[in-house]
Amino acid sequence: AFQPLAMLPPSVSLVAFDSPILIATAKAKTATKPAKPSAPPSASSPVSKNQGITNGSGGEAASKTEDILNSILPPREWTEDGQLWVQYVSSTPATRLDVINLQEDLDRKLQQRQARETGICPVREELYVQAFDEIIRQVTINCAERGLLLLRVRDEIRMTIAAYQTLYESCIAFGMRKALLAEQYKVEMKNKIVQLEGETTDLKRQIEELKTKCDTTEKKEAERRALEEKKHQEEVQSLKKTNVQTKQELERILAPAQPPQKK
Repeated sequence: AFQPLAMLPPSVSLVAFDSPILIATAKAKTATKPAKPSAPPSASSPVSKNQGITNGSGGEAASKTEDILNSILPPREWTEDGQLWVQYVSSTPATRLDVINLQEDLDRKLQQRQARETGICPVREELYVQAFDEIIRQVTINCAERGLLLLRVRDEIRMTIAAYQTLYESCIAFGMRKALLAEQYKVEMKNKIVQLEGETTDLKRQIEELKTKCDTTEKKEAERRALEEKKHQEEVQSLKKTNVQTKQELERILAPAQPPQKK
């Protein structure tokens, strides 16, 4: 027989669960899922035929609701001291006080676990997921169809969040790759700048050397031109002087002899 035990679950949740039930020891686990124990009808109270039919239909509805609850919120299982325990979600209808307590518990856990009010916060996300699951549980007990619709909404929200998370991670990875490429490009540009600065320094040195060489060459050429100009002027003067002398000598030779004058 299953032995209910009042003990704390592995993790405290905002979802209402029944008391844990001992399944088997770790050495001999059973593969069949135990049914939740139901309270038998009181033997002292008389049950009529109509009441039996009503209770039978009500029991079937309750069993169907529990199956839906277990499919929406699967039971928790864990092993402790070599014993396998299972804990089913509670099928007890919620009252207005339970909803108020749920809101107070949510606010208290948000404060205790120091969840951030804005931005991405895994703690806040976990607590709101638990609160939404508890609301689904409460709604499913009263109307299974409404609970299944809320389940679709929950799954759609989870898929949307997962898609955004994947997109966010892809963006982060893309940004990291771009940052690494930019850093690598920055290093390459720095090395290229250093190389170009070195080449610029060498070119400036070559320019200074060429300027010095050009000035020296111009100075030498100016001195050589001046020397050649002086030499040329001296040759011209010498040639002019020789020309004059040659002309005079030629005139003297070609001049007719004059007769002696009579006295």
